[in-house]
Amino acid sequence: MSLRTRIFIAALTLALAYGAGAFAQIIGVSITIAPPVLPVYVQPPVPAAGYIWTPGYWAYANGEYYWVPGTLVEPPQVGLLWTPGYWAASGNGFVWNAGYWAPEIGFYGGVNYGFGYVGVGYEGGHWDNGQFFYNRAVTTVSDTHITNVYNKTVVNNVTVNNVSYNGGKGGTTAQPTAHELAVAHQSHVAPTSAQVEHQHAASTNRQLFASVNHGTPSVAATQKPGAFSGPGVVAARGAAQVAHTEQRPAAKPTPAPERNARTAPAPTARPVSPRPSEAGKETDRPVNHPTTAPHPTTPQERSELAVGRSVQPQREAARTEPMKKERKEERGM
Repeated sequence: MSLRTRIFIAALTLALAYGAGAFAQIIGVSITIAPPVLPVYVQPPVPAAGYIWTPGYWAYANGEYYWVPGTLVEPPQVGLLWTPGYWAASGNGFVWNAGYWAPEIGFYGGVNYGFGYVGVGYEGGHWDNGQFFYNRAVTTVSDTHITNVYNKTVVNNVTVNNVSYNGGKGGTTAQPTAHELAVAHQSHVAPTSAQVEHQHAASTNRQLFASVNHGTPSVAATQKPGAFSGPGVVAARGAAQVAHTEQRPAAKPTPAPERNARTAPAPTARPVSPRPSEAGKETDRPVNHPTTAPHPTTPQERSELAVGRSVQPQREAARTEPMKKERKEERGM
């Protein structure tokens, strides 16, 4: 069975399940390997008023997991919110529970997708009188024309290496509340055609397969469905660092300037010999800084200093005696 045939059957199953108002659970094959952890990335800005964030997720095709980038989409109807799909442990394998549009948020496995989807409900925005208001604390809004905004702090609003499945070893332990179960059995609206095409485009991009990107896809999120290149494309944090390194080669060392033969050589500092008494000693003062005479430390040095002090007055007297004699003769004494 070809990939396109499987996508068609899955889409048909979705349409039947949502049209009947039943809780949709798409079960293909029982996958024994758990999906990878959610990559870390930043959310691209909202492209225009009315677009709603749908988080990225790991899908499965041809025996491998591949990443479907998070993206901002236009809802099929005013007043609808997106409940993300999630993987759940079932028996010895994992099954995929598809996402859907509904007036309220249902159960999505307690998976922390980030950006308002912290495991329960959605804190990224809400509808009010036919307009969608964005919570700037968790949703990136840079367009100044989008004025329907507010700020509400949300705990754990950024995905940081979160597990991507519910139940089983290492999975989340969340269970649906009574309200979430009620939402699951209400009438749902299937993913839009833009969302279906977005996932199909991801399945044809080998760079998005976990065996290639090792959990850090180069396209982790997009500003609009299917736009995997150009402005608005965000890489996973690890992939962004690799690309950043490749684009910035190491700087070459600057060669020293060559001296011309006619140019006078640069002056060199004259070495200063240390004092005999300071030889072998370290000092944190500059060598050319004036210092006081060292104190005598040995008996010989003290003796020499004492002799110098006793001889000095005699030398001064011998030098001044002739001067005194001349002054007496001038006065006639």
